[in-house]
Amino acid sequence: MGWDALSLVDDAADERPLIERRAVLRGDFYEMQARTVIERVPQAAGIAQRWAVSPYRGCAHACRGCGARAGHRRLGLDAGRDFDTRIVVRPNVVERLRVELARWEGEELAVGVSGDCYQAAEETYRLMPGVVGALAGSGVPFTVYTKSALVLRDAGLLARAGARVAVSIAFVDERIRRVVEPGAPTAQARLELVSALVEAGVDCRVLMAPVLPLLSDAADQLGATVRRIAAAGARVVEPVVLRLPVGTRAWYLEWLGQAHPRLVERYEELYDRAGLPAAGYEGRITGQIAALCRVYGMECGAPVAVRGEPEAAQLALV
Repeated sequence: MGWDALSLVDDAADERPLIERRAVLRGDFYEMQARTVIERVPQAAGIAQRWAVSPYRGCAHACRGCGARAGHRRLGLDAGRDFDTRIVVRPNVVERLRVELARWEGEELAVGVSGDCYQAAEETYRLMPGVVGALAGSGVPFTVYTKSALVLRDAGLLARAGARVAVSIAFVDERIRRVVEPGAPTAQARLELVSALVEAGVDCRVLMAPVLPLLSDAADQLGATVRRIAAAGARVVEPVVLRLPVGTRAWYLEWLGQAHPRLVERYEELYDRAGLPAAGYEGRITGQIAALCRVYGMECGAPVAVRGEPEAAQLALV
């Protein structure tokens, strides 16, 4: 990704981790000026968008299965505890985004893939109103991914921008949430968030992700989750089975070996080297969720890719 690419001149003789060379530590956050903010979404992420912008890297929600963990390794941090506690802030994200959107061809963007864009850092930095404003002004369609009720602060702005908001609710078992999403809001809080967003006129869907093999994928667990999502007023569910890309895999399997050692071998059989679950298993789980969605009158699946018409004219080459 362009924003953390190594400099061939300034940093050649400096052996400190990249984060120590490029960032300014302010309180609990590393401020790091971004060179590029629109970045490619890894295919393993499982979401519909191919490109994303993220004001923050790392996430205080500390979800063990977060697929964005590898990004911290490129900064000289670890993909485990550092990802959860050492949050990188891109204070110039709005400025850079406006520049890059002037050249963008209208393909839909995801917001908040490298770290929840409405996590606690947003209370301090308030970057999202500017991000939403820049995207709305460009005419580029976008989807905001979050677990946080702080998104309600910008509900009116998001509704006027025609943004989609995807609230992540993978399961409703609080015992599981406490150990695999220790810093995230409860499932009940997120269900209430869905209801509030729908009431505010925001195009809200539920990202039922990640479904955890052998932990949250039993028929009764899936049924309870889909039923409560429907009751919250959601109209669309997008299921994604847990991915274990590089960075995430080691951290997740380390925890699994401690908490559920008998499952480690089964996970190793289920996942390929790229961190993707076996196609047959994934198809079975998403098929079950789709059937449940039909029972409760909801749509199921990723959104159709959309492309907007940029508001600003493209620059001529001559």
